[in-house]
Amino acid sequence: MTLAEVAAAVSGALHTAGSDTPETVVSGTVDTDSRNLGAGDIFVAKPGEVTDGHRFVAGAAEAGVVLAIVEHTVEADVTQIVVADAVAALADLAREVVARVRAAGDLRVVGITGSNGKTTTKNMLARILQDEGETVAPRASYNNEVGAPLTMLRVTETTRYLVSEFGADAPGKIARLAGLVTPDVGVVLMVGLAHAGGFGGVEATLKAKTELVEAVRPGGVVVLNADDARVASMATVAAARDLTVRWFGHRTTADVRADDVEVTASGTISEITVDGEPHALRLQVLGAHHVMNALAAITAAGVLGVPAADAIARLETLEIAERWRMQPLGSDRVRIINDAYNASPDSMAAALRTLAQITEPGQRKVAVLGAMSELGDQAGEEHDRVGLLAVRLRYERIVVIGADARRLFISAIGEGSWDGEAVFFETADEAYGYLMGELRDGDRVLVKSSNVAGLRHLGDRLGESFS
Repeated sequence: MTLAEVAAAVSGALHTAGSDTPETVVSGTVDTDSRNLGAGDIFVAKPGEVTDGHRFVAGAAEAGVVLAIVEHTVEADVTQIVVADAVAALADLAREVVARVRAAGDLRVVGITGSNGKTTTKNMLARILQDEGETVAPRASYNNEVGAPLTMLRVTETTRYLVSEFGADAPGKIARLAGLVTPDVGVVLMVGLAHAGGFGGVEATLKAKTELVEAVRPGGVVVLNADDARVASMATVAAARDLTVRWFGHRTTADVRADDVEVTASGTISEITVDGEPHALRLQVLGAHHVMNALAAITAAGVLGVPAADAIARLETLEIAERWRMQPLGSDRVRIINDAYNASPDSMAAALRTLAQITEPGQRKVAVLGAMSELGDQAGEEHDRVGLLAVRLRYERIVVIGADARRLFISAIGEGSWDGEAVFFETADEAYGYLMGELRDGDRVLVKSSNVAGLRHLGDRLGESFS
């Protein structure tokens, strides 16, 4: 795009520098982190909670950045476009770029949302599609008002598939993000309690997740979880918009369904049926809950024309869903399962059950647990449930970390883990010292918490210690 076209797309005022003119063409990477940029790239100077991107414009210019999108001019030798809101400008630019690529080629867009499983399903679908053509998908969990547009801005004239992950902590955010690309296919995984505090309850979460169905373009397809009654209710919205619905799940009515799920220490096995045709699915990824994510990915890929056998073969090459998501670390002597990138009541329960399933007689189950965030008024009750579940699954050690998770510890003691089975520590360092003295050969250890609790780093540390 020319500088003038970029300025028009973001409704900004162009201030050229050096030999640049409004007709100068730019085509580099776009990012809000100047450390990721170099010659020919574009820096969006976003004000942040910790620092202000405008402080780094001059440094970005020295690194070769050719354009800075700013909220006020900065003393730097680089062309700048001044906008009212840098984050809004990022979204506007993403909308324009995706529209241009779509108009020029055969780009297909898939949007994914759900209270749990978005990142795993995104990675699974991207793995399937990358063998079909150039595929752009989010790095890590780039699913918010900054990460989603940055992903969209990675498409090129040769991109065939864009997989977008849409997260939200308040109503209207999915509508805004999905509205940037109007997906051809919308995938809704589940409606649970993740971020319920921000939404004001699970029914408000349902309404927010339905925004993706409402954003799918006319003639598009929605892929819905047949096992989740709230997700299934979105079929009414899809019908009103004349969208095709494809179903996945364990129900016999699902277009893509799973039966006979078996979780082992080396992966997850299931028999699946795709439009009446049986297939074996052998994932290296741990956890019965990941079968549902695989079903969603296979269903979406099928909508895009990928045969089920091809989709399954590609999924079976995935070793982990994502770093810090049911990631096996350590060794056969002491196995660490680091699943501490995110946590909700549903994912916490699924992870606890998975470790219980893969622990053999004579081995101990150890749960290292931190707080689940953004649960609002339901936080106390949901932490109680996790404590009770860990005891009922007969975890030999329950290690609880952080003041926000203390109620989980108290609940476990109340359920019967009062003779040293459950212990509490204020910090991860204290817990690490305890675990290094407590863990022994044959132990199987789950590390699980929300991202803000920071236990993923404890999981890495334990994995390194027992590797």
